[in-house]
Amino acid sequence: MLRLECKMFEESKKSTASENIFINLIIFVFIFAICIAAESVIPTIAASPEILKRAVEENITGDFNEMMRISTEVSMEAKYLLISLFCTIFGTAVSVIYCRFAEARHITSMGVRKRKAGIHYAQGLGIGLIMMTAAVLMSAAFGISRIKLCGNINFGLIALFAFGFLIQGMSEEFIFRGYLMNTLASRHNPWAAVLISSAAFSLAHLVNPGYNLFIFFNLSLFGVFAGLYMIAFDDIWGVCAIHSVWNFSQGNLYGISVSGTGETESVFNVSAVSSSKLLTGGDFGIEGSIITTAVLMIGIVIVFLKIKKQGMITAEQ
Repeated sequence: MLRLECKMFEESKKSTASENIFINLIIFVFIFAICIAAESVIPTIAASPEILKRAVEENITGDFNEMMRISTEVSMEAKYLLISLFCTIFGTAVSVIYCRFAEARHITSMGVRKRKAGIHYAQGLGIGLIMMTAAVLMSAAFGISRIKLCGNINFGLIALFAFGFLIQGMSEEFIFRGYLMNTLASRHNPWAAVLISSAAFSLAHLVNPGYNLFIFFNLSLFGVFAGLYMIAFDDIWGVCAIHSVWNFSQGNLYGISVSGTGETESVFNVSAVSSSKLLTGGDFGIEGSIITTAVLMIGIVIVFLKIKKQGMITAEQ
């Protein structure tokens, strides 16, 4: 059996978290629900007048499915999507407050460190961009999709999305890696902590358009890569950057639906040529493509080897 060790996990062991893994998971579901609720209040208030206006215009009364359709369409408009992205800061706040005060964990046990934070963040931005670009270029090279430059690009709006995704990517990493993974690793097998937190991250996208079993697998792979990357650098900043630029470059650089949430303002437009959902990802976007599977697997192998080289993986006596 191989042991996986890092400073974050040792720091997390000083927490008051339960020794029972099922209790830990039940608490996580509750805290995650609070995160979602906190993130949703302002976007819901902001979008409600437009939703009601459209419902009146289309003479929709009491039809739940039609109201959901209108709600989804409105929420995908740029201004409301931006509000939602910026409001994910509340998810970060809830996870930090829970870990700090309920589990009595120091903030460093979530991977929040000052040392080399800027360097690690900059490296993460580069790695995330390279990974998504590699997936896009491979897709184009194999004739799965085509890329074209957009006209009349709204760079101001794209800049706003960049800031929004910086917050959104950070939030999901604090919730699923800084909180869930490190809490589980403090009480249970670290390998199990990586896998469980990755599966939880994937299941959080369950209601997104186009979600299926293969996409569950791909998003879990991203979670494994993110977890191992965070362990390798023993801080959260690099993986926050990877997650943020992964989503931003996917949506606002290449014009691909981000986890099935639809397309928005972008520099390029990547459109599917193939009709195979396995190759294109279908409605979910390129994250559901086997091309992304290959990119993530390569990333996992590279990070695993880095962890092993650093002596963080040892054989149990």
